[in-house]
Amino acid sequence: MKKVRAAIIGAGFAGNFHTNAYTRVSGVDFKIKYVYDVVEEKAVALCKKWDIIEQVAKTYEEILEDPEIDVIDIITPPVTHLELAYQALEAGKHVICEKPLTGYFGEEDEEEPIGLTVPKAKMYESLLKDIDECRAKFEASDVLFMYAENYVYSPNILRSAEIIEAKKSKIMYMKGEESIRSSTSPASAHWSLAGGGSLIRLGSHPIGGMLFLKEREARARGEEIGIQSVTAETARLAPNLNEHDKRYFPAKSVDTEDFATIIITFTDGTKAISISNDNTLGGVKNYVEVYTNDSALVNTITPADNLSTYFLDEDGLEDVYISEQLQEKLGWNKVFVSEETLRGYLNQFQDFVDAVAENREPLSGLDLAYDTIKVIYAAYLSAEEGRRVDF
Repeated sequence: MKKVRAAIIGAGFAGNFHTNAYTRVSGVDFKIKYVYDVVEEKAVALCKKWDIIEQVAKTYEEILEDPEIDVIDIITPPVTHLELAYQALEAGKHVICEKPLTGYFGEEDEEEPIGLTVPKAKMYESLLKDIDECRAKFEASDVLFMYAENYVYSPNILRSAEIIEAKKSKIMYMKGEESIRSSTSPASAHWSLAGGGSLIRLGSHPIGGMLFLKEREARARGEEIGIQSVTAETARLAPNLNEHDKRYFPAKSVDTEDFATIIITFTDGTKAISISNDNTLGGVKNYVEVYTNDSALVNTITPADNLSTYFLDEDGLEDVYISEQLQEKLGWNKVFVSEETLRGYLNQFQDFVDAVAENREPLSGLDLAYDTIKVIYAAYLSAEEGRRVDF
């Protein structure tokens, strides 16, 4: 059995999703040797919660210098992604990177808050340079880059890809959405830390999923299909409400958007629409609808419909998880069952560990990370300037 040793960087909310999936990895002698977080108490708590994690690292350098470490899983705010990835690359460690790949986080001489003061044209040009540099560095190395886009690994999306490939269907139109009630991360309020708002944080999922399906179609049909253009609208909805009206939306956005919708036009003339916002009550909403020349494939990722509950009170339910960002458990609700499977985390990390063990490319890699963030920043530019952005 092949051996893989990993380190987790970042012990926040997403760290639990990743570690939960790692506990189910099979067919490989896999262990998490370290977890590291700048807030050591968070790393200690994650280590205690999951027996699969062996120890807390005092520094990132300690991990980089350990010859046993094969792969580093970066689960930190987007502003740190490229720096941490480059350090791992230089140390010869394979990289798993949470979405998004990167973003624009400001320069020293810029007026704060940058999300409201820096032109999106400047952000877009800077981002293109950064992601081109990232692609060049990893392509020139033997280090694998694995992009943690769980939509790609959802059983729904994987089965849709299988059907599209088998039928050699032509995708005419796709619509995807991830919407929720605010964010759990304090960093999400600041463009300088998150690189944007609901579009980059939520919209990256359906965008990544739809780009993956379009790539699968092109491969099955022997066609070259790229991205032709992006058109978008964004808004800051909740910040415009009075305190009473926005009482159910706890996020305190400083300069990030909480609503975005974009239209992607592919080089074959077909379309995809992505919707993302932080103003949706009732739990997280994830889906991708695919309409082809000979089929309709409706991927409902969450909420699933395999368990519904009805409660008149919440006695004893304090620690019972019903759904992400669902505050009230009274009345009818759709419970997240096997969330780690339906949202793709199990398939994702099994693929990543296998990729390291077999030294092969993952299903979700650098190309998808590159295209997704390029679409997102083209959308920001489109929304600000009120025009289509051509690739």
